[in-house]
Amino acid sequence: MAAMTARRNILLTAALLAAARTALSQPPDLGPNVFVFNPSMPATAIQQQIDKVYAIEQHSEFGPARYALLFLPGSYKVDVPIGFYTQVLGLGATPDSVRITGNVHADASLPRNNATCTFWRAAENFSVAPAGGAMQWAVSQAAPFRRMHIYGNLVLHQNHGWASGGWMSDDLIDGNVDSGSQQQWIARNSRWGTWTGANWNMVFVGDVNPPAGEWPSPPYTRIATVPVVREKPFLFVDTHGSYLVRIPALRRNSSGITWQDGITPGRTIPLSRFFIAHPADTAAAINMQLAAGKNLLLTPGIYELTGPIRVTRPNTVVLGLGFATLKPVNGTAALTTADVDGVIAAGLLIDAGPVESPVLVEVGPAGSRANHARNPICFDDIFFRVGGAGVGRAQVDLRINSNDTIIDHTWVWRADHGSGVGWDLNTSANGLVVNGNRVTAYGLFVEHHQQYQVVWNGNSGRTYFYQSEIPYDPPDQSSYSSGPDRNGHAIDGWASYKVADGVSTHEAWGLGIYSVFRHPNVELTRAIEAPVEPGVRFHHMITIALDNLGQISHVIDDAGAAATARPHVAQKLAEFP
Repeated sequence: MAAMTARRNILLTAALLAAARTALSQPPDLGPNVFVFNPSMPATAIQQQIDKVYAIEQHSEFGPARYALLFLPGSYKVDVPIGFYTQVLGLGATPDSVRITGNVHADASLPRNNATCTFWRAAENFSVAPAGGAMQWAVSQAAPFRRMHIYGNLVLHQNHGWASGGWMSDDLIDGNVDSGSQQQWIARNSRWGTWTGANWNMVFVGDVNPPAGEWPSPPYTRIATVPVVREKPFLFVDTHGSYLVRIPALRRNSSGITWQDGITPGRTIPLSRFFIAHPADTAAAINMQLAAGKNLLLTPGIYELTGPIRVTRPNTVVLGLGFATLKPVNGTAALTTADVDGVIAAGLLIDAGPVESPVLVEVGPAGSRANHARNPICFDDIFFRVGGAGVGRAQVDLRINSNDTIIDHTWVWRADHGSGVGWDLNTSANGLVVNGNRVTAYGLFVEHHQQYQVVWNGNSGRTYFYQSEIPYDPPDQSSYSSGPDRNGHAIDGWASYKVADGVSTHEAWGLGIYSVFRHPNVELTRAIEAPVEPGVRFHHMITIALDNLGQISHVIDDAGAAATARPHVAQKLAEFP
């Protein structure tokens, strides 16, 4: 009897352990638009699901669907086209934990190989052995390419068609990166065999083996190290099947990738410590969970918010999957933070609602004073849109009051096409307003707002790469004039990048500012305005008047000649002052 009891106990224990392992291997409820693939699944079944998602998202520039395709560690042989609002993620601790043999590609979304509207898609944390030896990543704004390992070459265009700018970080490319017709690009903390191509404005920060040459010919801006950065958090699954979120450690004066010696240094948070939100969840329900000590994982979809999501505790992580979209519907902010250490927000699209919001995202309340240098607030892959999917209105898209905040890739866009677009429809005065000190931005894309695209009021700010088109649609000069300057001179238009008169220290590298005026007799006097101070310095600036109307008269203040549309003349200025 004792032997039989012992045997039953052993069998029961084994059954419990097996059940526990099965429970661990079951993915959490990430919603119907997250697909988790494993290597034991038939390749045909995986391919069918990928193709279904792409059929929905291939041409859905302003559609409502959002998707995330997650690959558990292992090897796969599939073709992965990545359409709008689609995030493809490897769930390994390192990019090499997931290997896809075949094609992973972002293709031009417009005819004639035109990738200037290939937005809102992401490839993160896996490796690719590309068929034919080269992976095509023909993208423009809001297309994160992070923690990738390409066993071959990477091509950033489609058959040399137009492409308007992009981002890569923490990537290893074994072969050549061909930027080709890309107008602008920023590569941060990456490594490759060789780099070929240059156009208007290419910025390399903390990269291993950047291409030879210096601004302005070729137009390469090379900065050896990244002063301070924390890579974007990422979801992964450990050997026990547990879902975890890795929070990379803060790095200073860094170059190259974080995972060359294995898993990226940092800390790990079990997914059980996150509230997993779904689009039906209200701001009140989410805030209750945040106040109770949870972090926040937002699954794919559009969250229509009657009030802001409020992050009040230090070290809170807010992570979006599949371009989770926050849309305020009552004229409030979508997201606010307290002036506390270590808050991280990553992987979100903020879409303005039809009722004007004074601000869409606010980092720290007005008057924030705390020093966060040891544990900065970080915003990674946070994208903003005013109009395009319908009428949207905001006074300011992103306002940063907290000191030491890090912006790591953002596109702050007042739509120039789509639905609800017009000078009096999708209204937005400023894309970014910085009031905090020691704020650092990598990959700052800000476009088409109706006054200053960027207003920098804080001291000791730094920008590494800036890309901006000023608004297309001012109906006349009187609607687009910032008035007299400090010396009483009349100013046409609003400078794209404005450093306030009281600022004594500021530095920016690799700035491209462009005009595409649609109405006659509209011009911009200055692309950049800044006080003449020893501590205010700009490096490597270009202005271009596209299309056939108007001009940008000066690059910065009264320096730099006019970028004219007829004849078409671009202007470059290496240093200011």
